[in-house]
Formats: sequence, structure tokens, C-alpha cells
Amino acid sequence: MTERDARMRGDGGRRSAGGLPVSRRVLLAAGGAVLLTSTAAAVSADARAHSAGTQPRPAAGPASAQADPPPRPGTARPVTSPATRQHPELARHAARPPLREQPRLAYGQAMHTVRDGPKVVALTIDDGPSPVYTPQILRILRQYGIIASFSMVGRNAAAFPGVARQVAAAGHMIVNHTWDHSNLGYLPAVAVQDQIARATDAIHAATGKRPGMFRAPYGVWPPAVFSSCAEAGLTPLAWSVDPRDWSRPGVRAIIRDIVADTRTGSIILEHDGGGNRSQTVAALKIWLPRLLDAGYQFTTP
Repeated sequence: MTERDARMRGDGGRRSAGGLPVSRRVLLAAGGAVLLTSTAAAVSADARAHSAGTQPRPAAGPASAQADPPPRPGTARPVTSPATRQHPELARHAARPPLREQPRLAYGQAMHTVRDGPKVVALTIDDGPSPVYTPQILRILRQYGIIASFSMVGRNAAAFPGVARQVAAAGHMIVNHTWDHSNLGYLPAVAVQDQIARATDAIHAATGKRPGMFRAPYGVWPPAVFSSCAEAGLTPLAWSVDPRDWSRPGVRAIIRDIVADTRTGSIILEHDGGGNRSQTVAALKIWLPRLLDAGYQFTTP
């Protein structure tokens, strides 16, 4: 017998009245005491945890499992920009209204208004991207925490992909506005389809996004446009407030028309491409904060 066995038995092999070696009875008793002590400690710890209102923390999973859950359908998280974080007085402009489900459009109809609640409107900006005017408009929108919709001409997106990516990176909505801004009323159906498809491909190549809406140049909606939109899964998008800024009527005229004509549900039409848009930029700096001060909020179609 080894020294370790001798220390464990301790009785030289003597037996008790029950016939078991004394050392084994001692070991069994000691083991039972240890088990009872451990169990009591675990129960006590669990009781303390429940009394404190705590629950066991789940094991860490993939990074995506720890992210915030997505918003429920029909809701939108507030959108803030660096400017609103630096200037608290602009923070009230940064919260987008909850997105409501829009009425389904009948075939052959385009969306002219948004229905997201009282004093909620949408700003749409057409004919870009432009390396001159689009960045200026993006800065103004960022200043006030506004998300707009940019109707891009495919040829311009292909020519200035970096600017198109800036629009997408800022979180703005992108709309298909044909390949080269042709009047679709003069084109055969196959050419209309090609205008839309080429623009989608160019916008996707530049931004990595595929538009979900389509706006017809000049507001011309021949039957071939609606059939092509239906085939491509695009929602036709029109407007309800047109200050004719593309004609350069003057900064005051643009401001006057937008402020006078805008009401709940309006879709406002502006331009960042197709020519000199300095009047549009100058007017935007004035009418945008004016509408915000009047209590309007901006959403996307």
C-alpha cells in the first residue's frame, strides 16, 4: 500500500461493526457534505440573482445578432446629420415622420402626392447628378437633416459616378429618370423600355443601388411608359409643386411659388442638372428653412 493509500485509510485495514472500512465511510460522508455544500451555494447564488432582477446573459453571437433590431414596418428611425448634432436648434428638423403605407396606384397612374401625415411633404430633385450643383444641394440638405429623392439621368450617373455615389452615401432616395432625358411621348415602346433599362443599369453601376421608382421627363406619360414600369417593377413618380426653376425665373419667383403652393402631401420638383442651377441652389437656402419653420416635415415617396 502506498503512503497516499495509508493516509486515506488511516486505520490499518480495521473494519467497523457494519463491515465497511472506517476510511470509506468517512470518505463517503465527506463527499456527501461537499456535494450538499456546493448545491446549497448554487441555490443561494441563484436566489440572489433573481432577487436582484438579473438574468443570465446570453453568449455573444455574431455581430449582426448584437445590432439593434430593424424597425417595424411602417416606421422610420430619425435621420440626423453632423450639422444637427452640432447645432441643436436644427435637431427638430432632422426627425423624419413615420412612413405610412401609401395607397396602391391603379395601373396607368403616377404618384402625385405623399400621405404620411399632416404637413408632411417630399422634395424631389431632377436631371443630375451634376458635379457643380449636386454637391451644393447635398450640403444644404445635410445642414437641415433633410432626406430627398434624386431623379437621375442614366447618362449623367455614368459620366459622374462619384457624385452619384455621394447622393447614395448620404442616404437619399434615387429615382430612374431615363437614360438621356428624352421625351418618351415621341418614342416607340421598345425605345421607351431601353431608356428605362439603360438608366437603371447605369445608376446601379455608379451607386450599387437599383431604383424602385421612375419619373418621366417633362411629365409625359404615354401608355408604353406604364407598361415598361410595370415590367421593370418601378412605381411611376410625378409631382404636385413645380416652381419651374429649370426656366430660371429668378430666385424670388422660385421661393414664392414653392411657399405658396406647398401643402400637406406635396411633392416638390426641383433640379440639380440640365443647365445652370444657381438660382435653384440660392432659393433652396431660403425656402427650405422657411417651410421647416412653418412646421413642415420631409419624407421620401
